Amino acid sequence: MALASGVAGPANGADLLTSTGRLRRRLVFDRVIGWALLAAFLVVLFPLFDMLYWVSAKALPTLTWGTLTQNQVGTGGGLYPMIVGTFVLIGIATAISTAIGVVAGFYTSEYAPAPVARVARIAGNLLAGVPAIVLGYFGYFLLVIYTGWGFTALAGGITLGIFMTPYIYRTTDVALTNVPPAQREAALAMGSRRGQYLVRVAFPIAIPTILTGIFFAMALGLGEAAPILYTAGFSSTPITSLMSPTGSLAVAIWQFYDFPSTYGSFLALAFQAAFLSIVIVLVLNVAVQLLSDRYRRRLRGLYQ
Repeated sequence: MALASGVAGPANGADLLTSTGRLRRRLVFDRVIGWALLAAFLVVLFPLFDMLYWVSAKALPTLTWGTLTQNQVGTGGGLYPMIVGTFVLIGIATAISTAIGVVAGFYTSEYAPAPVARVARIAGNLLAGVPAIVLGYFGYFLLVIYTGWGFTALAGGITLGIFMTPYIYRTTDVALTNVPPAQREAALAMGSRRGQYLVRVAFPIAIPTILTGIFFAMALGLGEAAPILYTAGFSSTPITSLMSPTGSLAVAIWQFYDFPSTYGSFLALAFQAAFLSIVIVLVLNVAVQLLSDRYRRRLRGLYQ
C-alpha cells in the first residue's frame, strides 16, 4: 500500500501541475479574447460614427426649415420634392415586396416540397446578390421603354420592390422555419390545418424577425439610387401622380455631390439629403424595434 501510494503521489502531482497550467492558459486566453473582441467592436463602430459626424457636420449648419418645405429651384432651394418622392417610392416598394416576400416565405416554409423549397431559397439568395444597377437596367427596358410608361414613380416603386423582395422572403422563410417544432406538432395535434397553424401560431412568433427583415429591406431601398434613376427619373417639383417622374433623396445625393461647393448650394443639398436619409433610417429602426419588443412581450410565456 505504501509503495502504491508512493508511486501514485508523483503522478497525481504531475497531473495537478498540468491541469493548473492548462487552466492558467485558458484564463489568459479568455481575458485576451475578451479585449480582442472589444477592440474589433470599436474598430467596426469607428467608421460608422466617423461617417455620422462627417455628414452631420456638413449638413446641420445649412439645414433649415426651408430645406424640408421648399422645392429645389435653380442652384438652390430645398428638398421637399425628394423627401415626398422617397416616401412614395419606399411605400410602393414595401407594399409589393412585403406581399410577395411574406407569401413566398409562407409557401416554402410549410407547403412547398423539399426540392422546390431548396431551389426557391437558392434563387432568393441569387436575386439578393444581383447588383442594383442591373435591376435598374431591367426596370428601364421593361417598365420605361417596353410598356411606354416613361420615367414614372410607379416604375421606380416596382423596380425597388423587386430589389427588396428577396431580403423579406429569406427573412420570412427563416423565421417561420425556426419556429419550435413542438408548436407545430401541438397545433396539428389539436386539429389545426396548416394554414391555421401558419397564421395563428407560427406567424405571431415570427413577426419580430419578419419586421426586422422588412426594415432591413427598406433601409437598403432608401440608399439605392441606380434603380430609381433609370426608372423614376428625377424631378425638382413634388410628385403629382404615380405616372409622373419623381425625385428621391438617394438620387439627389448622387446628382448634387459632384458639383463644386462654389456652384450654388448643390453640395450643401447633397449633405442635407444624406443627413435626412440617415434620420429616416434611424426613425424606422426605432419604430421597428418598438413594434418587435411589443410582440415579444405579448408572446413571453406563451410560446417559450
